[in-house]
Amino acid sequence: MALRPPVLALVLAGLLPVALWPSTSTVWLWGLLGVLLVAVDVVAAPSPSSLRLSRTHGRDGTPQVRTGEQTTTTVQVHNLGRRRARGVLRDAWVPSAGADEARHPLDVPPGERRRYVTALRPTRRGDRRTDRVTLRVHGPLGLAARQVSYVVPGTVRALPPFRSRRHLPSRLARLRQLDGRSAVRTRGQGTEFDSLRDYVEGDDVRSIDWRATARRQHVVVRTWQPERDRRLVLVLDSSRTSAARVGDEPRLDAAMDAALLLAALASRAGDRVDLIAGDRALRARVRPDTSRTSLLNTMVTAMATVEPVLVEADWSLLAGAVTATTRRRSLVVLLTALDPAAVEEGLLPVLPALTAHHQVVLASVADPVVLAMAGDLSDVDAVYGAAAAERTLALRRRTAEALERMGVHVIEAGPEALAPRLADHYLALKARGLL
Repeated sequence: MALRPPVLALVLAGLLPVALWPSTSTVWLWGLLGVLLVAVDVVAAPSPSSLRLSRTHGRDGTPQVRTGEQTTTTVQVHNLGRRRARGVLRDAWVPSAGADEARHPLDVPPGERRRYVTALRPTRRGDRRTDRVTLRVHGPLGLAARQVSYVVPGTVRALPPFRSRRHLPSRLARLRQLDGRSAVRTRGQGTEFDSLRDYVEGDDVRSIDWRATARRQHVVVRTWQPERDRRLVLVLDSSRTSAARVGDEPRLDAAMDAALLLAALASRAGDRVDLIAGDRALRARVRPDTSRTSLLNTMVTAMATVEPVLVEADWSLLAGAVTATTRRRSLVVLLTALDPAAVEEGLLPVLPALTAHHQVVLASVADPVVLAMAGDLSDVDAVYGAAAAERTLALRRRTAEALERMGVHVIEAGPEALAPRLADHYLALKARGLL
């Protein structure tokens, strides 16, 4: 049962008879009248149990929407009773689902159905779930209502927002410039056969095609070009280091954004893209057997439900997944934190096996707050903070230098800058024929 605002008006109206006949019995009589009216109103209210609830999300089942964009969910109410049900319906969701207007006026005639649509604008990536649907059915006097809550399951999947998409046109323009350069097809670069030409002094004798030479009666050499259909393996670390918040979101979300931009660019370049996400277990996997047009959709759907897990990453498992994915020389991008302890204990032991067969890049999301602390010498407390920040940065530089000595390219940048810097590094490797 729930009391409504008119009950307050009824109580205030009782001040008049108390003022005219001031006595305890007047107060008791007026209170008894109020309780009686409320009880009658509750008994006369339609029973909420006569209402059947169901939820629909449209034809595609669970709705998917990019974080920050709007979608809708619908609750259908079927009145099986004989009286008209009037009141309020509240479709409650978790706060991160962004259901701002969750209350709806309820008015369902007997034997009919009504739909109540709630707009959702998720503020966090992942599966956002409903809480309960609460029905408050008013009595005919408007003094009280019957209230009951039902569990009506519902989920909306918030996909990664892909904010770095704005950098894609400029990188595609540079990619087209690289594809149009004739210098990329120079002697000695790449491993993909291009054409035959006559031998000139200075050519590598290992490139002589002896069969073609025998046919043409003069020495002929093969020319090569960098392979276009190369393999790119993105390894997304979802362990405890990815849970640290950088700005308003976890480090994992910024790493996902960088992975999406690089995957979009590489697929346009004709390369095959794999995604592996995990920590002590594999959380998501995308193989390149999907068409290039659906690659991004497949990736954002796979990454939407990946959440940071407060455990150490099992790099032996992730490196084994890379080896199982491809044995060809590939570009392996490790999207993980440049955390000295985690890198030295977990990643360094497995790196030699990766660098022996692949080109390895480590991309890390840097925290701009640490850089700001290192430059703040405004007071005594700030100086202590700056010393701690400088030590942290020094340890990160030492770890990055150790990785560079092992043949790993290290890219560390803030959440907004990591995606374009990683894309630029990929294009630089393309331009130098190292992919």
